Amino acid sequence: MISLRLYLSIEPETRIGPGKVRLLEEVGASGSISAAARTLGMTYRRAWELIHHMNEAFGQPIVTGTTGSLGGAELTDVGREIITRYREIEQQALKAAEPHLAALSGHIVAPSGPNDD
Repeated sequence: MISLRLYLSIEPETRIGPGKVRLLEEVGASGSISAAARTLGMTYRRAWELIHHMNEAFGQPIVTGTTGSLGGAELTDVGREIITRYREIEQQALKAAEPHLAALSGHIVAPSGPNDD
């Protein structure tokens, strides 16, 4: 099966794709970078680096720390908008690409195994 993967490019070094959007969604749901990282099977450091890179690319916070004894994190309005717009673009692109992906998938020939004669 052939699939489509969408990335938004911001400056030459920054791409936002399904992984980073999922990270933002998890931060929004959990209110914590560390909880989001655990859910996604990555280290806190890696999650923080990805968020920091997105903050730098946009020149403003996408995720901010919350104050209080337990700390935490929350999405900014820009962070929420990134998720919303990415998911909308993704849905529109998948809808447009679906017949083309299906047609191309029909051309994939399964490799023959040792018992296939």
